[in-house]
Amino acid sequence: MKDVLVIGGGNAALCAALMAREAGASVLLLEGSPRQWRGGNSQHTRNLRCMHEAPQDVLVDAYPEEEYWQDLLKVTGGITNERLARMTIRASSRCRGWMRRHGVHFQPPLSGALHVARTNAFFMGGGKALVNAYFRSAEALGVEIRYDTQVVGIERDGDRFIAAVTAAGERIEARTCVLAAGGFESNRDWLREAWGRNERGEWPSDNFLIRGTRFNQGVLLRHMIDAGADAIGDPTQAHMVAIDARAPLYDGGICTRIDCVSLGVVVNRDGERFYDEGEDFWPKRYAIWGRLVAQQPGQIGYSIIDQKAIGRFMPPVFPGTSANTLGELARKLGLPEATFVQTVEAFNAACRPGSFDHTVLDDCATAGIAPAKTHWARPLDTPPYIGYALRPGVTFTYLGLRVNENAQVYFDGRPSPNLFVAGEMMAGNVLGKGYTAGVGMAIGTAFGRIAGVRAAHACGFEHPDFDMEQSNAIAS
Repeated sequence: MKDVLVIGGGNAALCAALMAREAGASVLLLEGSPRQWRGGNSQHTRNLRCMHEAPQDVLVDAYPEEEYWQDLLKVTGGITNERLARMTIRASSRCRGWMRRHGVHFQPPLSGALHVARTNAFFMGGGKALVNAYFRSAEALGVEIRYDTQVVGIERDGDRFIAAVTAAGERIEARTCVLAAGGFESNRDWLREAWGRNERGEWPSDNFLIRGTRFNQGVLLRHMIDAGADAIGDPTQAHMVAIDARAPLYDGGICTRIDCVSLGVVVNRDGERFYDEGEDFWPKRYAIWGRLVAQQPGQIGYSIIDQKAIGRFMPPVFPGTSANTLGELARKLGLPEATFVQTVEAFNAACRPGSFDHTVLDDCATAGIAPAKTHWARPLDTPPYIGYALRPGVTFTYLGLRVNENAQVYFDGRPSPNLFVAGEMMAGNVLGKGYTAGVGMAIGTAFGRIAGVRAAHACGFEHPDFDMEQSNAIAS
């Protein structure tokens, strides 16, 4: 019987396994996917949002705790646990050295990437390189890893973990356990249950695409909630991005995102605008657009730009639809031509002169039109025009398990002494809604490391480089 059982194979699970093993505990990690698909949604990531008080290697200037907190507060609308959020923020300033020791490399943001050189550290080779580095390190340290092993249930004695039960009926005992098996974004039935029908009689979730892994079915999350674990979060809230409507159903990843929204206008299938495309910097607001599109008829939108936008955003993997006139573009996209042309011409007429600068909140805005475009508003007047059809792309869901600063699972308001949770299964404690680039990896890294250390501690092992008293002080 192992000291620590880790269920999951993404960033949070690997951080937990590595920390527990470093502390001296024996560790078994169960990954539900085949080896070639290992890593969960972490394989599709590319950066980590990091607090820092001064320039650090790949990070420029400073990104202090209070600014990070205010950014998180803004996107969540206050639906966040401040104590746990600040733990995540402070932990993000201290984890990169440890990550490097386990083979993770960082690089400055590429030209045309998100404007986050000050706030986010980018992984060289992306998330796939990160999870591969962690798996190599885990194997070298003696972590036992099993693939194609889906856990469907947990045996408990009261609030104490006893064993995990796999889909094959195998019973696996351990002294402690860390749950890090992801959310339910790939479970089409659960998405339907959560979203229901809208006022038009549509099932919105039927038109959602899944940016990440197909293996996050939420089986273990559902089991834990049904078994009485304290849950937190709204099942309709998720990291949901507007992505190319031609993206695959699963595993499209980062390259399917459409990053030119703030450089033009977005219309629905009726040819009408429905939200301020220039509300804030794209890294802070890109994750609201999936939900906005989900609320439109048919769950589809269209991002429209002209030639002035070319070269100012990361081009998606699929080329857009191009036309020399607005009417031609409408016909190619299947939009009502007269309404679409009127929408764009009205927007053009509402644009006021200003100094365009997409790296700052500039003074290029509209006047006398609703919805307004508050920054980066320039007339679409330089053909050929380009349009991208958009669908909601779900990255991960926020419904999860309640935790405390020790990453403990709760049952009826009592923390379990030997059952912990990290990653997407508890991210809703910090992310009640909204998203800002790189914070998911920050949550997974912070609570994965905490869960691993606490699980090992529950077995009598102390991590040599993790100060438990400092962790408690940070939490308070």
